[in-house]
Amino acid sequence: MTVWPSPAKINLFLHIIGQRDDGYHLLQTAFQFLDYCDLLQFTVTEQSDVELSTPIPDVPQDQNLIIRAAKQLQQHTHCKKGAIISIDKHLPMGGGLGGGSSNAATTLVALNHLWQCHLSTEQLAEIGMNLGADVPIFIYGHAAWAEGVGEQLTMISPAEPWYVVIVPSCHVSTAQVFASQELTRDCEPITIPRFLSGEGRNICEDIVKEHYPAVSDALDWLNQSGKAKMTGTGACVFASFDSQIQAQAVVAALPTDWQGFVARGRNKSPLATLMAKKN
Repeated sequence: MTVWPSPAKINLFLHIIGQRDDGYHLLQTAFQFLDYCDLLQFTVTEQSDVELSTPIPDVPQDQNLIIRAAKQLQQHTHCKKGAIISIDKHLPMGGGLGGGSSNAATTLVALNHLWQCHLSTEQLAEIGMNLGADVPIFIYGHAAWAEGVGEQLTMISPAEPWYVVIVPSCHVSTAQVFASQELTRDCEPITIPRFLSGEGRNICEDIVKEHYPAVSDALDWLNQSGKAKMTGTGACVFASFDSQIQAQAVVAALPTDWQGFVARGRNKSPLATLMAKKN
């Protein structure tokens, strides 16, 4: 049995610059990882069955991205081995931290190694793209500027501060946000240097604040200590700090019925760091 990290990501900004004929939005965003992770355990079996021994509530096994990723890898490589998989879940579902996509990516990377499939990172990313637009970023494992529908990636190396992340007590519907008539879909494209110099915001934030008061309250509260932003389409919000002590002091002051955590920004993901050691 081996344990593999499945890290969170945050969107440092999110612009929508257009929309394709098929309805998909054209984005500009920047991803960075956190050293805050789900933990997946894999036990390889000689039978081809793939089993998730720790089912996630309200997610049928055949729809779980972990199971789907393992089966896609089997189909692509004609691997006859199977696996018993368990997950120690820390990332909130529906929070904009990429938990499901990260779980799928870790499954592909780990089983490619454990089953000795010998697929390249690019081949794994191609399989991952079929599971979700965010899966490849976790497979490549480096902070990135993303364009298109999120599949055009350019490595970047922004600062790696400490983050306070607040988890509001609501689930934001990504589909609802992207379907909103109020959503701005014609942001002026910006460049990587402009982003690194401080430009960019989350264009979804105003809509989510209007429809989800818990997100609005979290942003207002966190703005008292730093520059608060929402990740993805929410619900999680974050702010950066220069030191762990500063960040921990903010989390310690959270209202008693709120949830939050401190994590370090990482340009190289914990999964990529582990794989570098194994290789």
